Amino acid sequence: MVESVVGIDVGGTFTDLVLQDSSGGITLGKVPSTPADQSVGIMAGLRATVPELPRLKRVAHGTTVSTNALLQGRGGPVAMVTTAGFRDTLEIGRTRRMLPSVYDPSFVRPPPLVPRPLRFEVAERLAGDGAVLTALDEKALAGIAKRINGDARAVAVCFLHSWADARHERRAAELLRTALPGIHVTASADVIPEFREYERFSTAVINAFLLPVMDRYLAGLDRSLTEANCGGRLVTMSSAGGTLDIETVRRLPVRTILSGPAGGVTGALWVADAAGLDRFITCDMGGTSTDVCLIEQGRPALVSETAFAGYPLKGLQYDINTVGAGGGSIAHAEADGILKVGPISAGAEPGPAGYGRGGSEPTVTDANLVLGRLGTGRRLGASIAPSRDPAEAAIGGLAQRLELPMVELAEGILRVAVARMAGAIRAISIEKGRDPADFTLLPFGGAGPMHACDLAEELGIREVLVPICPGNLSALGLLVSDQRQELVRTCVRRLDLLDAEELANLIRAQEQAGHALPLLAGLPAGRVRFEHALDMRYARQAFEVTVPLAPGETSRAALHGRFIEIYRQLYGHADSTGPVEIVTLRTVVIGVTDKPAARTITPGAGKVAVFGTRRVKLRGDESDWPVVDRAGLGAGDWITGPAIVEEANATTVVLPDWSVEVDRWGNLRLTRR
Repeated sequence: MVESVVGIDVGGTFTDLVLQDSSGGITLGKVPSTPADQSVGIMAGLRATVPELPRLKRVAHGTTVSTNALLQGRGGPVAMVTTAGFRDTLEIGRTRRMLPSVYDPSFVRPPPLVPRPLRFEVAERLAGDGAVLTALDEKALAGIAKRINGDARAVAVCFLHSWADARHERRAAELLRTALPGIHVTASADVIPEFREYERFSTAVINAFLLPVMDRYLAGLDRSLTEANCGGRLVTMSSAGGTLDIETVRRLPVRTILSGPAGGVTGALWVADAAGLDRFITCDMGGTSTDVCLIEQGRPALVSETAFAGYPLKGLQYDINTVGAGGGSIAHAEADGILKVGPISAGAEPGPAGYGRGGSEPTVTDANLVLGRLGTGRRLGASIAPSRDPAEAAIGGLAQRLELPMVELAEGILRVAVARMAGAIRAISIEKGRDPADFTLLPFGGAGPMHACDLAEELGIREVLVPICPGNLSALGLLVSDQRQELVRTCVRRLDLLDAEELANLIRAQEQAGHALPLLAGLPAGRVRFEHALDMRYARQAFEVTVPLAPGETSRAALHGRFIEIYRQLYGHADSTGPVEIVTLRTVVIGVTDKPAARTITPGAGKVAVFGTRRVKLRGDESDWPVVDRAGLGAGDWITGPAIVEEANATTVVLPDWSVEVDRWGNLRLTRR
């Protein structure tokens, strides 16, 4: 029997739900988000969407709590305990900038999350091979605990060589937990056991910074689910595209920085796999931002190190690029009269002016209402009725200040928003040697399909696939996600001196540790998989490339060949004779979950009839566009643009010179004629 499960994606404006019942049927839900406490919106959505909460088996949710806490500085305060002599590692950092600030002359590094008075040193020292050079000074640690008490809500313990041997770090964390009841303590080796102390310290401090916020949120959500007699096990989407059990997330909230966007990529992969699409670019446009990701050969790009809010962050995650351009992004004019869109958003409260919830600032959604691209006949989230009058008042007010016609300004707002999204896609394609014209655009989110043709024309893309339930695709992605967790072990070895049996033993040890993880609890052996990869580099290089391992691929010749192949693909050249090193073994533990089967739809009649028209303004012209109800479309039905396709939670704008055909899975295939 199919399990009854629900996926919940908490966005900046709406909370989206997808319920799979015990028969395999799908039900969609959408309610306004509640930024002050996301669990309130989640519970409202569950009560409106799930008829029998006790019958739920799993509640998979994506959240922006950790994202917002880091962006807005609402975590901590955090103290740090480190090896004597390394108090200022967080502040010194490295003599390099990380993207996107490399060429920004106005860039100012954000202040450390731990101010200097809360960074404490303790005598201890392990060598790089784990040998004890200086014993841990436990008496001094007791004194540090007294100085911390009352000044911090979380403590990060970051010792120099804990990646090689964590005994000192874990002992220190144990003593601090005893001395500081009620204060969260995290050890860097439990967060990311990799060498390079600056990045490891930074990641551990971010984790500590988020611990109080995420622990309070998840405890409250879990309590609300229990009080509602919900029978489902709560899991949370990680940044790497798999769900984690609540115990792990409460211990490692840093793994959820990209929780929401990762759900959208996973949902897009599920849809694309059924549709036979393996080379595409996702474009998730919600109320606050747009997230884009490039997929080749059916696999999204992954990174093991990035920067978020200016802070280095290590750990496996989807290579998602985010830009502050969403439906709620506010349009404003700089002092010199230049039009800007975002990154500030009207969010869920008060929302765009056209939503009638108290918003008065002009937004991208208001521009679409003014131009007729977004209609007023359907309620959004079951409660919001878009209205053109307040949208025109908001856009008109800014147009008056800029001395522009209102329609011209509305079109300008959309052009600026599209340009920002196009820039985000160029960063993950053109800047990495890929031509976006060679890919299909897969837009989703409440606002994605509305701007898909504009974005495709900007980038030279000729094919667009609007998936089923685009407004709820991120929630669907949560529902179809496997459980995943990464295990990491730094093990620097020269490849030409590698003992194949030693590598096989390391892999076996990783798998043994994986079987003990809480996320696999209750899963039969047949549903457990492992994926292994090695970070490799030329000897004496400072950075590595990740080389996936095929089963049994542990010979020196096979590893060398794969490294050369990937290095040449990334950089255009490779030295086949240079000495190569293995640096890190990465293991992804996967617990396979039940997923709904992709269903075909009933064949249609061919060219479809329209149910109405709407006056749309485009590029200085104004005309009546046909409006089509997507729910009435069948497989093989086709439409030529201009047209508007409406559905419960999204609108697809089909520009002139574009045509649409419905495939057997119910996706809209748009092609530029």
